Amino acid sequence: RRKGMPASINVAGAALQPRQRKGIWKHAAIMCFAGACALIALSAYQSFSSIPERPYVSLLEKSAHQTAKKAVLHSAVSAAQQRKEAEKAYQVHREAKHAAQQTHATAKPATLDEVKSAAKPATHPTEAHAMKKTDVVKMLHQHAAAHIVHPVHGMKLAENGTNGTNSTEEEAAPEDAGAEDEKDGEEEEKEGESDQLVADAGGSGVLMADLFIFICGAIGLLFAAFLFWQVAAVSLDSAAATAEMKASDEELKTIYTTIQQGAQSFLWAEYQICFLFIAVFGALVFVLVSHTVEKGEAVWKFDVGALTALSFVVGGLTSILSGFIGMMVAVYSNARTTVMAKGEGEKGWTESFNTAFRAGGVMGYSLVAISMMVLYVLALIYRDYFSVWDGEERKVDYKNLFECIAGYGLGGSAIAMFGRVGGGIFTKAADVGADLSGKVIGVGDGKKLDEDSPYNPGVIADNVGDNVGDVAGMGSDLFGSFGEASCAAMLIGASCVAVEEAGWTALVFPLFISASGIVVCLLVSFVATDLYIVRKEEDIELALKIQLFLTSIFMTLVLWPVTDWALPGSMDIHGVEVTPFLCYICIAAGLWGGCAIGFLTEYFTSHSYQPVRDVARSAETGAATNIIYGLALGYQSVVAPVIIISFIIFISFKFAGMYGVALAALGMLSTLATCLAIDVYGPISDNAGGIAEMCEMPSEVRDKTDALDAAGNTTAAIGKGFAIGSAALVSLALFGAFVTRASDNMHDEEKLTHRGVNLLSPVVFAFVLFGAMVPYWFSAMTMRSVGEAANAMVKEIARQWREIEGLSEAAGLDFNERQAAKDQGKALAKPDYDRCIGIATTASLREMIAPGLLVILSPILVGTFCGVEAVAGLLTGAIVSSVQLAISMSNTGGAWDNAKKYTEKGELNGWFMFRDGTPVNEDQFRAAAEAGNSGNKCMQQKGSKYGSTDEGVDIKTWLSKVEQEDPARYQKIMNGDEGITTTDGRKCIYAGKKSASHAAVVVGDTVGDPLKDTSGPALNIVMKLMAIISVVFADFFMSINDGNGILHAGDLKPM
Repeated sequence: RRKGMPASINVAGAALQPRQRKGIWKHAAIMCFAGACALIALSAYQSFSSIPERPYVSLLEKSAHQTAKKAVLHSAVSAAQQRKEAEKAYQVHREAKHAAQQTHATAKPATLDEVKSAAKPATHPTEAHAMKKTDVVKMLHQHAAAHIVHPVHGMKLAENGTNGTNSTEEEAAPEDAGAEDEKDGEEEEKEGESDQLVADAGGSGVLMADLFIFICGAIGLLFAAFLFWQVAAVSLDSAAATAEMKASDEELKTIYTTIQQGAQSFLWAEYQICFLFIAVFGALVFVLVSHTVEKGEAVWKFDVGALTALSFVVGGLTSILSGFIGMMVAVYSNARTTVMAKGEGEKGWTESFNTAFRAGGVMGYSLVAISMMVLYVLALIYRDYFSVWDGEERKVDYKNLFECIAGYGLGGSAIAMFGRVGGGIFTKAADVGADLSGKVIGVGDGKKLDEDSPYNPGVIADNVGDNVGDVAGMGSDLFGSFGEASCAAMLIGASCVAVEEAGWTALVFPLFISASGIVVCLLVSFVATDLYIVRKEEDIELALKIQLFLTSIFMTLVLWPVTDWALPGSMDIHGVEVTPFLCYICIAAGLWGGCAIGFLTEYFTSHSYQPVRDVARSAETGAATNIIYGLALGYQSVVAPVIIISFIIFISFKFAGMYGVALAALGMLSTLATCLAIDVYGPISDNAGGIAEMCEMPSEVRDKTDALDAAGNTTAAIGKGFAIGSAALVSLALFGAFVTRASDNMHDEEKLTHRGVNLLSPVVFAFVLFGAMVPYWFSAMTMRSVGEAANAMVKEIARQWREIEGLSEAAGLDFNERQAAKDQGKALAKPDYDRCIGIATTASLREMIAPGLLVILSPILVGTFCGVEAVAGLLTGAIVSSVQLAISMSNTGGAWDNAKKYTEKGELNGWFMFRDGTPVNEDQFRAAAEAGNSGNKCMQQKGSKYGSTDEGVDIKTWLSKVEQEDPARYQKIMNGDEGITTTDGRKCIYAGKKSASHAAVVVGDTVGDPLKDTSGPALNIVMKLMAIISVVFADFFMSINDGNGILHAGDLKPM
């Protein structure tokens, strides 16, 4: 066991402890690039080998082919309308023939003309489209035989098709009715088996998709390696001019190493549990998914179960890899950001910002590229498995292919659940413990500590938590959103005949959106680092917003040609006529709706705007009113985002059905690389500020890191808004995929895609309420876990201050006093950081199990016992409840957090009247504060020495002198028992750091910590994970009493 590392986090043994190896990241980048090149070569080889006649197809021929297919599809849909009555008549004729055979009738069955005259006209607008896929394929071939010649192979499409029946031919009853029944049964069985097989459109489409996805993915990986190379160029060994600066550098490296080792140890302990979960739950997926239904009968398909389980394992491991890369980059970059902040003037601002932003970009581009290419490689492998060769023609079972692929999203989301919950409990237990111990309780005699004081035992655990929760957890969360949205879109697309017939490019079009986003985000990223250069504090937040806004603009321009190229000219998706332009509108609605939600979230959580300032000013009367204002703000902030999400859902659902909803979710995630870069930038800056505080660096360094951190809080709020909005759309898209998959095993009149889910059904209504309760149950469990862990943390910190000799005395000294003691050779006591890390690790790993099992088992148990309709109600209630609760929790906690930071900047000074009995006009007092006579500048005092008559001394400097010369008076000022005269003559209560008002907003912040960083973000995964589990196990649910469950709770009729 490594020296100083507690047994509670040394779970892997000495041989598995993290080691620093020089150049490991560069070698990893080279290996990733080599692997990407190998994948491109392999895919190209497979694509060329799958082209039956010509190995090379020009883009002109490809375009002509696509145009011809669009024309065929449009004509076929029109033909379907015209043949509707004839098809119904033929069905009536066939039923009459069977009835005659069964009664051994000697009379000839009614002719087709006779039953045609008795057929009733269709009354439902979607009946014209309710045909089997093979019928549409036949119509395509028959229509094309007389009019259209294949532009690539130079032959009629009908040559590979099946001739239709002659509607004028009269059929005589066979002499042997039994033989005829057997023949019809064989024909129907063959027809059912061929329903899911679709003729491959040709290898050129696969080749184009390979090139598009792998080239964009390789570009993303190379750019991530380039960004990491730039970050790694920053050395932690600065050219220190004095012994004090050298000592500070050594302290920085020590703290940096401690944070890095703590984060690695926690992740390894957490991932051991995740590996075990992947193995156990993967086996469960294999068994349950293998038990499916076919033609109304329960059957075992072990190949489908095995492939789904494989997808689950791959998705889970990729999620682990994504979170680990992000965490390693974050802990590698935090100290380097601090070092860059030492720079003088504009150079310090520019280089510190660029270091943090580029480090965030490493995670953003690598995560999107890796997750996209892994998913696509999995799809290529499954495409070969589900292919059947008929001579030189390939036919593919796309339905089963993409149903098995759905396991990839399940694996990513399941690991994200543990990452978010476990990391959230860890980070907030440490954060709340450090805040309460230092800022509220103090070390005795009224002395308070900053949360990043090196003498606060919980400070390292707090900084570790920023990485494992806000970086690794966020990375896994957004990876899950990407995987689930992509799987849902491809699964729904595979249920559309037109998309299947259009070929591979149309089927994997959802991945083209993400691939395009990599390139666009890459090009726009140079705006923040090289064009609009950060030179002062005010530039930081604006640069990040411009980055996000420009990325959305360029994505809007790029997505239209990609959409028009990849999708067929017309698609019938469950009765909705869809065109590429309508799909583009859905994507754009999601893209800009996400921007709107993000900026609305910023308005409600940034102290640059009035809502948060009102929350901060409510602390004048204590913590209670501060909490009341914060809760009200959170509830109010739900209104506008929900209206936007509702509008996006209406537009996308109206234009393109559930496929449109899935595309809207992908549109919102299309700028994922930029969003992740901005999200990870925040925790890196937060860590950089903590390291600067712990190393007791000069105030100008801490001013830079504090400004970076403040901007990071704002952008983190924007990121949370994106995550919640995309989670809502992804969950609804997955709900649509669940309904689509379940409906494949129902009668046409019973299909939920046609008749919908009946809200007034007893089982549906009951489980809507139950589903709406699940997020509250989950939140109660996670918040209680944070409370218990934080309570243990506070007690441990108090124990150390009490039992470690000299620790409380050293903590009570200011910077100059500690520096003087060091100059005299005195050894100052140090806290035991590892004990606090161990408490947070043990608590988080123990407490994350129960909430995860609640979410995972709920849909499985409900579907098994109560059926498909019950699951539909469960998902509906959970989605609706989770969206509202997640927005409210995240924004409430964010508002309290930034109200605290607003107070710590001294912005409340000048707002709170000191009441000593002197009559004061309150309206005039407030008007003076609103006019700009507020903040630390309005409290400048006379003289650097107590009693001096010199003007213009900063309030912080003046208070530090008062603390040294008159501690009793200093304590009265901090408690609000003595007023301070402002520059305009008003008498105010001091409301800066360590004041009574500050203690009130810290209480609000600590209450909000588990809301905004544990329960709130985890609710995104609650709704997504429940939905993707339902999709994966849909066939299993349908295999139990025709989808009605063991208890026969549903109303579905047998197949």
